[in-house]
Amino acid sequence: MYGVEDAATIAAVRAYVKLLRASRAVVARTLPRLAEAGLTHTQLGVLEAVLHLGPLTQRDLTRKLLTSPGNLTDVIDKLARRGLVERVACKEDRRSVRVVLTDSGRAFIEGLFPGHAEDIAAAMAGVTGVELAELDRLLRRLGKGAAGD
Repeated sequence: MYGVEDAATIAAVRAYVKLLRASRAVVARTLPRLAEAGLTHTQLGVLEAVLHLGPLTQRDLTRKLLTSPGNLTDVIDKLARRGLVERVACKEDRRSVRVVLTDSGRAFIEGLFPGHAEDIAAAMAGVTGVELAELDRLLRRLGKGAAGD
């Protein structure tokens, strides 16, 4: 396979390609609802993270969403212009800023997220609950291994 003869490497490449294709297929199923709401996946990620975890620093969001600080700044700027989030100075560390949902941002994401979750569930309906649990376990292990944890 393209000059690679090691069976483990070939298996890893094949699994990687399947992982990317599956990921892209699931993402494609969620795009129409997000486009209708005027959101990118990263913007949704910010809103969802702050909804479920509470106010987060931009640094925490950068790590959680696996995006660059520059991209995240742009994403938050756009959400702030729409009145969905605001930046609030941290009382404990004046150098740090937390991203907080506005009341309209909370109402927006609380209205959008259930349908988004249904889109994900529909995209993943080809696997059983038991298989999803196993997939979750394997992907967590893969992510930790790839990150060197």
